[in-house]
Amino acid sequence: MQVSEFPRAVAAAITTASSLGLTADDAIVLHDSNKLTLRLLPCDVLARVAPVAQQVAQFEVELAQRLAAAGCPVAALEPRVEPRVHERDGFAVTLWTYYEPVPRAVSPADYATALGLLHAGMRKVDVPAPHFTDRVEQAQQLVANRDRTPALADADRELLGDTLRSLRRVIGERGGAEQLLHGEPHPGNVLTTRNGLLFIDLETCCRGPVEFDLAHAPEEVGEHCPGVDQDLLRECRILVLAMITAWRWDRDDQLPDGRRLAGEWLSQIRTALDRKGLDPHG
Repeated sequence: MQVSEFPRAVAAAITTASSLGLTADDAIVLHDSNKLTLRLLPCDVLARVAPVAQQVAQFEVELAQRLAAAGCPVAALEPRVEPRVHERDGFAVTLWTYYEPVPRAVSPADYATALGLLHAGMRKVDVPAPHFTDRVEQAQQLVANRDRTPALADADRELLGDTLRSLRRVIGERGGAEQLLHGEPHPGNVLTTRNGLLFIDLETCCRGPVEFDLAHAPEEVGEHCPGVDQDLLRECRILVLAMITAWRWDRDDQLPDGRRLAGEWLSQIRTALDRKGLDPHG
């Protein structure tokens, strides 16, 4: 979210919570990406705020309820208010349970167990969701759009575009089992709480092979997941790396140090393609 919108977004969250009977006098910014994530005090509620035009909050709210009912390890909505999207001053506000973080390292085995529980619960939930290739196509369109990625060098643009296209085709042609996925279960979307590991940020949910989700997790996690196609997982890791590299070249990307990371990731993509013997132009 643009910094200039912070005051209005914070005010929308505080006013929304107050109107629902929650005592909210202050807000601490916890995270800023496409949504602003706030801890409201003293009611101790987590608020997620995004411009109405950019949000898919209704999908996230409904999915969170269904996944919780299916026994999935996901963060819960705030139980003191009605679970819905609140619109105020051009922003969509959703209210969630705030979990005090537990400062401990997450073992790969625990990460794999939690992700396995999430996937098991997701197999019980039937909701319309985009396919993972739709998200790959969004990255392809970004790379192809020079106006949105003006700083991307021609050789790097060709590498990213070809890698996204070829791996999207190769993975799609495998024809393996697919199901509902989190979409981005990387460590930033995993909370370490007294209730165990909980996944957040469900707006990225899509359908595809579980290996696509595993590709977002630390590499050691895949070693604790029985039945995983390791070749497919390696291909998905390169694909995901190409996708997140593409996002970093977006002229509107606000990730701190994003361009430096993008440069490092381009080198990693070249190394990974060489190691696997893949031709991105194929």
